[in-house]
Amino acid sequence: MTPIPFAAAFEALTGNPPFPWQEAMYELMVEGQFEELSSCNIPTGLGKTSVIAIWLIALANAPKKVPRRLVYIVNRRTVVDQATNETEKVRDSLMAESRPQVLLQLANRLVSLCSDRATTVPLAISTLRGQFADNAEWRSDPARPAVIAGTIDMIGSRLLFSGYGCGFRTRPLHAGFLGQDSLMVHDEAHLEPAFQELLTAIKSEQTRCHDFRPLKVMELTATSRGKGKSFGLTAFDTNHPEVKKRIEASKSIKLHALADKNKLADKIVELALRYKDSKRAVLVFVHKVEDVEIVVAGLAKHAKTQQLTGTLRGLERDKLPNDPIFCRFLPKATAGGETVYLVCTSAGEVGVNISADHLICDLSTFESMAQRFGRVNRFGNCDDTEIHVVHPAELDMTNPLDARLKNTLDLLRTLDNNGSPLALGQLDLDRRLAAFSPPPTILPVSDILFDSWALTTIRDKLPGRPPVEPYLHGVSEWEPPQTQVAWREEVGRITGDDLLYKFKPADLLEVYPLKPHELLRDRSDRVFKRLAVIAKRCPADAAWLLDNDGEVEIFTLKQLADSDNKWRIENRIVLLPPTVGGLKNGMLDGNSDAADDVADKWEDDNGILRKRVWNDEANPRGMILEREIILDFEDSEENDDQDAQPAKKWRWFVRRPEAPSEHSRNACLLNTHLDSVRACAGKTAEALGLVQELSDAVVLSAQFHDLGKDRERWQRSIGNNWYPAEKYAKSGRVDVEKVLRTRKFFKNYRHEFGSLVDIENVAEFRRQSEEVKDLIRHFIAAHHGRARPHFPSEEATDPDCSQNRWDELSRDVPRRFARLQRKYGRWGLAYLESLLRAADWEASANASGAVESDVKEKS
Repeated sequence: MTPIPFAAAFEALTGNPPFPWQEAMYELMVEGQFEELSSCNIPTGLGKTSVIAIWLIALANAPKKVPRRLVYIVNRRTVVDQATNETEKVRDSLMAESRPQVLLQLANRLVSLCSDRATTVPLAISTLRGQFADNAEWRSDPARPAVIAGTIDMIGSRLLFSGYGCGFRTRPLHAGFLGQDSLMVHDEAHLEPAFQELLTAIKSEQTRCHDFRPLKVMELTATSRGKGKSFGLTAFDTNHPEVKKRIEASKSIKLHALADKNKLADKIVELALRYKDSKRAVLVFVHKVEDVEIVVAGLAKHAKTQQLTGTLRGLERDKLPNDPIFCRFLPKATAGGETVYLVCTSAGEVGVNISADHLICDLSTFESMAQRFGRVNRFGNCDDTEIHVVHPAELDMTNPLDARLKNTLDLLRTLDNNGSPLALGQLDLDRRLAAFSPPPTILPVSDILFDSWALTTIRDKLPGRPPVEPYLHGVSEWEPPQTQVAWREEVGRITGDDLLYKFKPADLLEVYPLKPHELLRDRSDRVFKRLAVIAKRCPADAAWLLDNDGEVEIFTLKQLADSDNKWRIENRIVLLPPTVGGLKNGMLDGNSDAADDVADKWEDDNGILRKRVWNDEANPRGMILEREIILDFEDSEENDDQDAQPAKKWRWFVRRPEAPSEHSRNACLLNTHLDSVRACAGKTAEALGLVQELSDAVVLSAQFHDLGKDRERWQRSIGNNWYPAEKYAKSGRVDVEKVLRTRKFFKNYRHEFGSLVDIENVAEFRRQSEEVKDLIRHFIAAHHGRARPHFPSEEATDPDCSQNRWDELSRDVPRRFARLQRKYGRWGLAYLESLLRAADWEASANASGAVESDVKEKS
């Protein structure tokens, strides 16, 4: 196989010739030398996200040495979006009609890796955050090259089988497909040392347990905390004209001592207003949100001003890249025009690809200051850039954090007013490390913890299975606890013991989970103060309090705002009814009587993914009914319209891009569906180059996975009244209300368990080795999220066989799970079992087994 020339392909993909460090990184990747890339120190402004293009070319040239998925992780949602946009540009270049020959070769090489060789999209791109839903591209074809971008919370929780916002059914799939055959690129890793340690620990555990295809880890940073060997710039880079221009960019530092700390925001405004007539883009950083509010108010009187803080609700943050003020700070923004200000907290420090003309900020620790300096004159195009740093005239050296700030200030004074990346990088390493923020306490992980997190079928709290959040971020004395807030209509609608018993909040949030675009985050003490203001206005209104395990406690706002309950909201989610208000400009504001429920604004490229409708509103097309809520309202005495009918019926619909339901748009005969899934599984096994034993297990489990649907009770539950003359795998456009009524009588039957019963009588299965049989049984049992490690007792039934038989089968399920997990590893087994699920989804989505008339039309 003739290699695709790297330099030509890179320039065609990115529009720029590669820097020397990019060529060196490619050479290591294509040789599979990922240990040499475990720690990469690349200064700000040199295109660290180009690692995506480098990986893609290396994969095309060395698919047996390079992982098929790249997972780009950074703890800022704005940066996740920017990484996604950069990847989309790469894919657009790869698929352009007028692409050069080298990109045509690259695209063809990537297509040859896919299960579907006829695909026109050789690279999948998915984003795990924000208003836009995971489009499932990265998991619909496990063989297709894919880039997944996400935050530490979204990626890390999934890696640990605890995906935030995921139901128990999909958690193993996310863990398996992220944790195997993947390159984990942790950008700005110095800011999250606990997560970097966790990635390293997972990698080591996978190696110890001989996982199927262990992940690779790359720490990517401009200011590393480590002192060991790392990949970085060489003399070839520092002598390169463009690299030299960027790392030596003019940035003149000016220090301003401040005697009165309470005057910080006023001093920042004073310095920033020096540029009010400059027609420049001026960036401001302050640590406290309260100071942001003061600075924004002071600057907005004189010039256009925008703010970027970590306290913005996701929906408003998602809109920020299209804001005209924010756009002035983007790399290709047109210079000139009017003066604009962008005021940020640390949310704007990390990896955001913005470049201001001037910077005014307060003093922070060294790694934070380096990030701030990297957001100004990023590409060396200005020769008069100024950086103003306001610092306390005195610092309390008995305070460990103040001591770090003093070390940072001393380092800045040694720079001779030069804030360029080269000058910062030449500072003494030990002195730099002494000026970093104090690291968090990093909680050690163990095989016991990994085992407990992998038991995803056990949904209740489990002794020895702690929440994963402290393992993602560590425990820091310097960082106050955080609380998230969202607004949902059901909090105010479902009240009273009867309704709360019938429609349990935890179950509703499992069906209709909170998504990042609904949530804002702030310090718990600030959230509590604002809740207290709201509680004075609406003391009797309800609030739901959620933990990371999905457990829900219910309070009145008066109860929650009681000072004795202040601790309760720490590291929790507070869910409020919109009627109590509390939202202003995307941030929590106790004095605001406005708020909105934006749950239904969850979207993908094809539109909204869920919708709740009242009474006789039309059912949304292409969605399935997940929940129907009957609310009995009393007519209000204050209601002047005596003919008005209170809303009583509330229907919740969901469209799942990744998993066609049993009520797919097209009906599908059972045998046709099984044949189709087997064909998809066979193509996947071949594309991945599975050894014969694993290939046989995946393909045969696909052929037999839905045998348990050949039951009268199951066929009736999807609306098929012609069983056994006709047997369906998918029902088509059924009468949903009729199905829901029927399912009440059959709700505990799981067709996967029935398939375990039936498969023992299949001759082709009985001819297999015991190892292959074990794999087939597990893949079938787990293909809807059960069998990790068990079936709940009420689901381990099949009235078509004896109780002794189903008891025997149910006892075998956890034993088999433990046995296979020991052999293939936790993530390895999750990956292998998910190959069947991906094939099932692919076959269902393509509807190759559809019949012209569906079950509803026949009934």
